[in-house]
Amino acid sequence: MNNFPDDEGRVITAEYENYYLVNVYTPNSQRGLTRLEYRISWDSKFLEYLNSLNENKPVVFCGDLNVAHKEIDLRNPKTNKKHAGFTEEERMGFDKYVENNYVDTFRIFNKEPDNYTWWSYMHNARAKNIGWRIDYFCTSDSLVDYVKNSIIMDEIYGSDHCPIQLELDC
Repeated sequence: MNNFPDDEGRVITAEYENYYLVNVYTPNSQRGLTRLEYRISWDSKFLEYLNSLNENKPVVFCGDLNVAHKEIDLRNPKTNKKHAGFTEEERMGFDKYVENNYVDTFRIFNKEPDNYTWWSYMHNARAKNIGWRIDYFCTSDSLVDYVKNSIIMDEIYGSDHCPIQLELDC
């Protein structure tokens, strides 16, 4: 099932008995923010899509959202305020998920800094843990009581990202 209007193949939706699972690869705004306007429009359409699903049953969405939502979600927030993934516009896009009752499940369990899911290949960033948390599991607020754990598996290598895991009991 996939009714999201997306010509770049960024969304996969699976319907389960008690919820929808939506995997997403959100567009990057690119160096120089050349795709920021596209990104802003895309975020709005994606939220509309999530809300349309949520009218039928709760939603779990996950993947590379290409945004560090809060300053705690990246190592160097002050020097990245105008860079792709940490612009005010992108962060406001994530705020809209929260305003529409979607919950960042990792922050239910972990409010500490220095938890990242992506590191640049340059400057030995991963070894120094100079990273960004841009991969998320979010759920409709009606599923929060069923969330048992949400973790970052940063001990696993193989990419500039690491896996994340959600344990859901519903």
